[in-house]
Amino acid sequence: MRHPIRALAPSLAALITAGALVTGCAADPEPLHVAEDSAPRPPVKAPKAPKAQSLGAPGTACALPVSFDLAAQWKPKAVEASDDEVFAALGKQGPATMVCEIDAKPAGNIGYLRVWSAGAGAARTALEGFVKAEKNTSKVVYKETKAGALPATEVTYTVYNQVMEESKEERAFAVSTSRGVVIVHLGGLDTQEHREMLPAYELARDSVSAL
Repeated sequence: MRHPIRALAPSLAALITAGALVTGCAADPEPLHVAEDSAPRPPVKAPKAPKAQSLGAPGTACALPVSFDLAAQWKPKAVEASDDEVFAALGKQGPATMVCEIDAKPAGNIGYLRVWSAGAGAARTALEGFVKAEKNTSKVVYKETKAGALPATEVTYTVYNQVMEESKEERAFAVSTSRGVVIVHLGGLDTQEHREMLPAYELARDSVSAL
């Protein structure tokens, strides 16, 4: 027969008191030692994405001022200018115009790597204008870094999605070339999808070379 915890409590208290009397006095409690393995650990970095093909050179799906590697099964497609006002607006963000879209769905994720052309100028200036044109952004952090061997500016930030009523992570990097600034942006349906696609983004960023 099971006893409720409350019913057992007086009996446990009596046993503890009796034990203390037998030993003469209650010993001070031993300090709690936390095993080293129980300490918080940093998240495990996702493995690098395997290269499938390169993008950007003449003859590839998107001819760009730079080339970079694509992860396996990601599908690139050039974005053409549209006469439709709605579609044309979707292809513009601040100083940048979308020129290439790389779909992650064949690789099992919902999201895109998008390549934007921002014309002549400094990479950071173009990237700041790109982010400022996005609605509902917060936690915006810029840093100077490298994309392949090229100097680059990278940004991480969050965007509040009013439909899903939650914020999601996004990031992008920008490089300045003789043919204008190139911005490569990674979004995603939500933060989980974004983080799962990070290896593909990092593969692209780390393999950039000017053409």
